[in-house]
Amino acid sequence: MDSIDLEVLKTSAGWIAAGQRCELITVIKTWGSSPRPVGATLAICEDGTVIGSVSGGCIEDDLIERVRREGIRRDVPEIVTYGITADEAHRFGLPCGGTIELAIEPLSARSRIGELLQRLERHELVQRRVHLHTGEVTLSKAAPGAQLQVSEQAMVTIHGPRWRLLIIGAGQLSRFLAQIATAMDYHVIVCDPREEYRAGWQVDGVQLVHEMPDDVVLAMHLDRRSAVVALTHDPKLDDLALMEALKSDAFYVGAIGSRVNNAKRRERLLEFDLTPEQLARLHGPIGLYIGSKTPSEIAISILAEMTAIKNGVPTDMIVPHAAAPTRPGDAACVKETGAV
Repeated sequence: MDSIDLEVLKTSAGWIAAGQRCELITVIKTWGSSPRPVGATLAICEDGTVIGSVSGGCIEDDLIERVRREGIRRDVPEIVTYGITADEAHRFGLPCGGTIELAIEPLSARSRIGELLQRLERHELVQRRVHLHTGEVTLSKAAPGAQLQVSEQAMVTIHGPRWRLLIIGAGQLSRFLAQIATAMDYHVIVCDPREEYRAGWQVDGVQLVHEMPDDVVLAMHLDRRSAVVALTHDPKLDDLALMEALKSDAFYVGAIGSRVNNAKRRERLLEFDLTPEQLARLHGPIGLYIGSKTPSEIAISILAEMTAIKNGVPTDMIVPHAAAPTRPGDAACVKETGAV
């Protein structure tokens, strides 16, 4: 499953290839509270079919009703605003005082959506510039940290590369983690050299490789949009991969296991050429403390911690498993799940 905004681009490309008229709607500015952030997208086809979201639903309803009543007539982009007055905010389901500004762009072959998707598949960071008076589109390499910009002449949007997640181990927990992560805009790679674990393991859209995990880590050239999660409980597979990942720019490196096992892992890793600062980047026991017991709950816990780190949540606001309170009887849960 693709993230929703990538799905918008792919669906739009399909409509264009089929010769259908369609439009791409992008949130370019908000005032007050807004249910969708700047950069969120929606595409609408001439038959009223939509993909994506720019609000809680009522603006989508208005856009669909207009297309069904009037068709798609725009030849160049247009900037529209919803929710200027309190009455409009109520009508369109915006929070009190909320206002949203949208760019509505008619799509065609000259919109270069297909070329954009090809560049995203190559993990490029792409700047898409749309001339607001002519609809002309140019694609170029974007600078790291670049953000959406709008002027009287043009709208510039930033696309890709997708967040990457390397999961070491192809067990049941890995399956849940991969399924949820793909829905969160992660390009997921699962690595397990053990044939007995790879047999019958399948998650749509997830790449499964059999090389040794540390070789995969090195080949991926992990950057600040990359994460590594080790789930095998096998030091022969996990430790060398974690060592290389902790030396990289990956924003998150975590390993499953109890407090006792993680303490032993840290002792082993210190015997390699890791610095204390690099070792301190290791998240383990992995995940946020949410009382998780089942594989699906543990997967949510892991991704919750990853999301908090990715979004820059202050550490004093995060309660990881490593800091979770212990109670009588918790030792059994620790042994069973390996996640607390």
